[in-house]
Amino acid sequence: MKTKIVVVDDNANNLLLEEDLLLMANFEVFTAMNAKDALLTIKRETPKIIILDVQLPDMSGTEVAKILRGEKETANIPIVFVTASVLPADIDQLLCIPNSAYISKPIDTRTFAQQISLYIK
Repeated sequence: MKTKIVVVDDNANNLLLEEDLLLMANFEVFTAMNAKDALLTIKRETPKIIILDVQLPDMSGTEVAKILRGEKETANIPIVFVTASVLPADIDQLLCIPNSAYISKPIDTRTFAQQISLYIK
């Protein structure tokens, strides 16, 4: 059985790239382009890991993460934030969320799937 991953990004090109890289690495990938769809998909699929853009059109990725951490079913699912914002204060805000990590954009297409695998428990 393949490992389920939910990828959330409002940029269609980024979403497609991340999805393709993870599919090639033999993951089962579900996608969403906004927070509302992401929350529904995560609850429906119960993934092993969530890849989450910080800047979404309907709410921030950090807000999504806080909602997920507040619910029993999703409280312990690892979240990897993928963001172009790599200022120390921004990184600290992301890493204050339990069981989270970040990867900066642009992603390294050669190592992205391997990086994600490190966070799966």
